[in-house]
Amino acid sequence: MLSADMIVETALRLVGQHGAEALTVRRLGAALGADPSAIYRYFHSTDDLLLALADELVGRAQDGWRPTGDWRADLRSIGLRIHAAYQAHPQAALLAAHRTTGRGHEMLAVERILGVLRRAGFPDHEAVPIYHAFVDQGLAFAALDAAALALPAAAATADLQVWPQRYGRVGADTHPNIAATAPLLEAEMRRSGYPFALELLLDAVAARHPGAGAGAPAGTGAAEAPVQGGARVRAEAPVQDVAPVRAEAPARGVERAADRTPEKAALRPRVAQDQGGRSDLPAGPPAP
Repeated sequence: MLSADMIVETALRLVGQHGAEALTVRRLGAALGADPSAIYRYFHSTDDLLLALADELVGRAQDGWRPTGDWRADLRSIGLRIHAAYQAHPQAALLAAHRTTGRGHEMLAVERILGVLRRAGFPDHEAVPIYHAFVDQGLAFAALDAAALALPAAAATADLQVWPQRYGRVGADTHPNIAATAPLLEAEMRRSGYPFALELLLDAVAARHPGAGAGAPAGTGAAEAPVQGGARVRAEAPVQDVAPVRAEAPARGVERAADRTPEKAALRPRVAQDQGGRSDLPAGPPAP
């Protein structure tokens, strides 16, 4: 029997296989084996369905998550889970990462993130902008990494080859800094920058904790490790509870997808107008 959940699941699959152009009532009806007009009973427009897809991704990211009482570990877990959910569905992420749904899964995530911060002792006037920075950072990386994963295989491979073939061959006389770091650049640029950027954000948040002046704040969640040259950087704590997410068809960005970690996505779909993607769904349902 047709249901909203069945339509959303089918829409995710079609978008994953064929991109945004698959989000039409005709293609959905054919894939579901149903009369296309039946979809109007559940979604009154393409945008309504798109918001449902966005909310579904957020819901999948939260499945099984439980707070630990360590604010830093909890925020890290939420961020990596949402990032991973978006990377499992890169085509849908490109359509949904900038949207605000106001629906159940998204609202639960907002509530949870604010709860982590308030329970940790951050006053409301600090908790809200920290929440804002946290979710926008995750969404920005989710959209960027999803775009890379959604590239055709040839384009993804060509992008990766730019680092050894172009940056790896510049001369120290003209580009001394690139020449000195080229091997590190080649290795680093095969990975998502999100996990490290997330740690940098959490470091900054820890410095703003009300107890920071009296010593290290609770919930640091990361250890220091030596690196070359005696410098020290924060080493990411192992993420124990990043649940596996259901993936679409294998990402077409072959090498890029294989080299990226699974911990890649996030939450405050920003309000934006519909992108004008082609669809044959009208703005509203037909008259009864």
